[in-house]
Amino acid sequence: MSTVSSALRPFRSQPRRVFDACTIPARGFTLIELLVVVAIVGVLALVLTLSVAGSEERQLTREAERFQLLVGQACAQAELSGREIGVVVATNGFSFRLLTGTEWQDAYADGELRPRQWLDGLRAELSREGRTVDLANAPDAAPQLVCFSSGELTPFALTLALGDTARYRVTGAEDGALKFARVESAR
Repeated sequence: MSTVSSALRPFRSQPRRVFDACTIPARGFTLIELLVVVAIVGVLALVLTLSVAGSEERQLTREAERFQLLVGQACAQAELSGREIGVVVATNGFSFRLLTGTEWQDAYADGELRPRQWLDGLRAELSREGRTVDLANAPDAAPQLVCFSSGELTPFALTLALGDTARYRVTGAEDGALKFARVESAR
């Protein structure tokens, strides 16, 4: 047993180290480390701000493109079917109606030409021949725009705005040509 106790003696003879606040050297952050962290936080805040503003602009662009493409689809369908298709633009969205005899009917409850809602906060202004069309009473009225079976279209300009971002204008010409473009805000 003496060999075991003599073998353990070097381990027992070393004093125990007690870790406390006095034995660990205190170290803080350097000024450069703090500046790097502040710079990273600033860049992340800038990226987040730009991405939020950019997403609003993307939504507005997508909404203008969607309106342009769906009106184009309605006009193509009117020409192929030989029946007029009307477009009703309202403050909360737009829908398509079919002319049956002498009356406009909501014939498209589903499918591509189903009624659509504008994005929350989107403002729409419709004008024909330079005059603004009242969109408040639009859902109950006859369509403001008509895609004729001859391939013609009621000339119009629809301006869409969302928040403080740029505005987009969708225009339709009498020959059925549709375009949309960004309109600079007057500030």
